[in-house]
Amino acid sequence: MAAATAWRCVAAVVVGVVIMAAAAAVDGLGVNWGTMATHRLPPKVMARLLKDNGFKKVKIFDADATTMSGLAGTGIETMIAVPNDMLAAVGDYGRAREWVKENVTRYSFDGGVDIRYVAVGNEPFLKAYNGEFDRVTVPALRNIQRALDEAGYGKTIKATVPVNADVYDSPASNPVPSAGRFRDDVAGTMADMVRFLNRSGAPLTVNIYPFLSLYGNDDFPLDYAFFDGGPPPRPVVDNGINYTNVFDANFDTLVSALKRIGFGSLPIVIGEVGWPTDGDKHATVPYAQRFYSGLLKRLAARRGTPLRPRARIEVYLFGLMDEDTKSVAPGNFERHWGIFTFDGRPKFPLDLRGAGRPAMPVPAKGVRYLPRRWCVLNPNVTDDDAGRLADNVGYACSHSDCTALGYGCSCGALDARGNASYAFNVYYQAQGQADAACDFQGLAVVTEDDRDVAQGACNFSVQVAAATATDAVAVALAAAVACAAAAVAALLVLA
Repeated sequence: MAAATAWRCVAAVVVGVVIMAAAAAVDGLGVNWGTMATHRLPPKVMARLLKDNGFKKVKIFDADATTMSGLAGTGIETMIAVPNDMLAAVGDYGRAREWVKENVTRYSFDGGVDIRYVAVGNEPFLKAYNGEFDRVTVPALRNIQRALDEAGYGKTIKATVPVNADVYDSPASNPVPSAGRFRDDVAGTMADMVRFLNRSGAPLTVNIYPFLSLYGNDDFPLDYAFFDGGPPPRPVVDNGINYTNVFDANFDTLVSALKRIGFGSLPIVIGEVGWPTDGDKHATVPYAQRFYSGLLKRLAARRGTPLRPRARIEVYLFGLMDEDTKSVAPGNFERHWGIFTFDGRPKFPLDLRGAGRPAMPVPAKGVRYLPRRWCVLNPNVTDDDAGRLADNVGYACSHSDCTALGYGCSCGALDARGNASYAFNVYYQAQGQADAACDFQGLAVVTEDDRDVAQGACNFSVQVAAATATDAVAVALAAAVACAAAAVAALLVLA
């Protein structure tokens, strides 16, 4: 009886999460699924979005149970992560072994999550961290891989460390890819890490962002950031190679840095690459579409780079959805990396197969929204209220996402009253349309007339209904994961 019940439980999980997929994306193509948002779509909706658009790989930034419940049974190859704030903890092997048990073994059953990588930290050697994680990352990497090996997963699941491209560069006296080297302050650590990755059979994971070459640098040649432009005014010619785009130059600088320490053939995975669509004058939909079109064609053709021609490069786009609570310390564009909007609507035509026939990606299905109402500036507000208005707009923007209001951004052309309405509404939506969230000392009112928020290209959004534990689908899937794990355990005991 126990065995029959266990099999029924496993079968229910598998049947309950089977999703029909659309045409497959480029071979080796994945996407980053971030969850730093005030309102999240249910995990099943997100998993179906991935499947409907042909993604066979996904990278997440933790091993959150809700996210994992959405991935269970989908067959999507998954990279989970140990967050930076846990690196010191898993430097203790006992803690590392427990982490693997809780976040890998828990989902390793028929119909569970197809885990292929564990990302140990995320850009831990970033210059902005001032060395905070330099000493703990490699010990954490070793312990996680050891725990995976001892649990029997070592052949199929590899631990890696996603690094930012700022860990390597070329000297100012010879700024060409072949002169690539690791940054002086992390060179020893990188060498230790690379040696370990080589022994364990894991790739080095790197995040490369051509957009950042443009951001804040008006002298950077625009076309050099894309794949369809010519060489910059001062061509980068290196040992007879003419580099026509910054991605190739950046990637080959890393290849050269690896070659310099004796590991020039180490596999490289692109953990993040993409283009934002708002929050900066260069973060626009046309530029994003241009960048992705060139990238996907390159991946489909397996052109590789000059130092690794015809190479199959595993790439994770960044990212799947806009995230309205990401830190904007690097720039306002940080909340607009998604190829889909916060509610799963595609932003622009895209050919994820790389065949040069772009079409709108499949939107998220089954999305539930809050009621169609908005919070806007009270029409009775006068110039005498200017002081209070500025304070309240500042408050709204400090507790919600006003990044679209910046210069050159999608809502940057609004007048002062439009700015106030936008700020009040984005706060109101982030607060789930709570009555008290649209007061602002009497300066705001709720409207159900969309003509009150018609502002050209600026989008006054209505938020999605939050996908939390109250979402029946998420609860059912999370319960199903636990059920399946228990069922497998029961079968093993019976055996």
